[in-house]
Amino acid sequence: MDTLNSLILAGSLVFLASLVVSSIASRFGAPLLLVFLALGMLAGEDGPGKIVFSNYQLSYVVGTIALVVILFDGGLRTRQDSFRISLKPAGVLATLGVLITTGVTGLFAAWVLNLSWLEGLLIGAIVGSTDAAAVFALLSGRGLEINRRVGSALEIESGSNDPMAVFLTSALIGVLGQQGQDAGVAAMLWLFVKQMGLGALAGWAGGKAMVWLFQRLGPRGAMLALFSLGTAGALFSLTTAAGGSGFLAIYLAGIVVGNARVADLPNLLNIHDGYAWLAQVTMFLVLGLLVTPSNLLPVAPYALAISIVLMLVARPLAVWLCMLPFPVPKAEKLFMSWVGLRGAVPVILAIFPLMAGLPNSQLFFNVAFFVVMMSLLFQGWTIAPLAERLKLKLPARPDVEHRVPVVSGQEARYEAASCQVSADSPAEGQLAGELALPSGVRLAALYRDEQALEPTASQTLRAGDWACLIGPGPALETAGEAFHPPGEDPYYGYFTVSGLARLADLADSYGLNLSDRDRADSIADYCKRACGYPLVAGDVLRLDRLEMVIRAAADGQVKSVGLRYLKSQ
Repeated sequence: MDTLNSLILAGSLVFLASLVVSSIASRFGAPLLLVFLALGMLAGEDGPGKIVFSNYQLSYVVGTIALVVILFDGGLRTRQDSFRISLKPAGVLATLGVLITTGVTGLFAAWVLNLSWLEGLLIGAIVGSTDAAAVFALLSGRGLEINRRVGSALEIESGSNDPMAVFLTSALIGVLGQQGQDAGVAAMLWLFVKQMGLGALAGWAGGKAMVWLFQRLGPRGAMLALFSLGTAGALFSLTTAAGGSGFLAIYLAGIVVGNARVADLPNLLNIHDGYAWLAQVTMFLVLGLLVTPSNLLPVAPYALAISIVLMLVARPLAVWLCMLPFPVPKAEKLFMSWVGLRGAVPVILAIFPLMAGLPNSQLFFNVAFFVVMMSLLFQGWTIAPLAERLKLKLPARPDVEHRVPVVSGQEARYEAASCQVSADSPAEGQLAGELALPSGVRLAALYRDEQALEPTASQTLRAGDWACLIGPGPALETAGEAFHPPGEDPYYGYFTVSGLARLADLADSYGLNLSDRDRADSIADYCKRACGYPLVAGDVLRLDRLEMVIRAAADGQVKSVGLRYLKSQ
């Protein structure tokens, strides 16, 4: 009992210390996953914690369970329209991109470490895939909002490239373990097709089954989160037992559930956010404990060289080759080339050779761990500045507060939210009936000095008022803009124009020099014709002396744009 209490105390102190340090480190832009990893190493046998931990099997189990939670949470937050926009480029990156990265990195690793080419390729396969935990945490967890097209591509790639990495790692371990016997290439290819096919089918069918179950049982709040967590774990296990990719299955199932009309979905997302962070903290602390820093020093120069080749050669080459069939802007290709984040998945894959008893397996593990640290350190720390430099970073949208679902039967069709009217905001001094709210959003109640007012169309809003809104969940995400001041230099301009407006009217109002063909188009039609790729919020198109900044778009169709004069004017 005393030993158990000591373990609980030590674990709690390490966990609490990691949360405190991460809160401080986040103010300096430090990647939180790197902080958790470093704290795990400090708690290990080479650090002041002196905890001896070398249980690779337990680490594999903890890492797998954590990835199940993280991938399912990532799927829940992936919007269906984003999936349609970015599916093709992300799918190519998740397959061909991993193969190219593995080949380039692996051949260099074989040369620099004086290994056989198969052993080098095994190292390349271990570190060849981007990591969902790292990508989701760094793109979403730190409040960074970037162009949805490139952000979705990176998230979908990281959530779906595990089957290729697992396939390559398992196949190369099998070849090395057979010591020159027939490798069974056809059998390996069939294994990959089986993993991808069964994983995709199980993910779609499992997600539909979850939605059916939730709509009929009607669990709410924490019970809904527990139901979803239990069914996700069962889906992962059943898919894996059938020979499919459990990781791909739960990610796709999360997408199906997150885009369905499930009651209490906003609360489900909030609770799963806590589950995902708990999984990330636990996983990276355990992986940090697993490594012995003194063992990394002998391989550090070689692993650093491999990291540089991976980040500056292999990943960019894979991205630019894979994006050739797609009209992806140069800035987005540069960003995707740099954001090839490595995290828990390479470390977990590096445990495979250890459990298989391959020669040099400890070397493979140490190199993979060092590469992950370099990726989190250099790439993770520079994501936000690079996104801003490439003009891919979008301004954070003002949030609405206290969002709760308004349930109709068993399906959450609408949500209720509240906003406080800020001074100098578009809503201040505005009549309630003339508020510029998103389509489908209505003002349901108005409160001033803790007194309820009738929200009539003739009621004038004042700074400090609280407005209660009701509308579709996606529409409420942009409703907060009406209640906050736009700032001195608003990203989307001072004026908003509907995508249905005619360019001829715009040209006459602003004295623009446009061709007859352009004048005949609506703004939405012109934007679609002028760009060869699906448009998303934040895209900028020049129109003579004006810039049109896409404010809202759905399925590549522009709904509204903001107008601003070119800075040179």
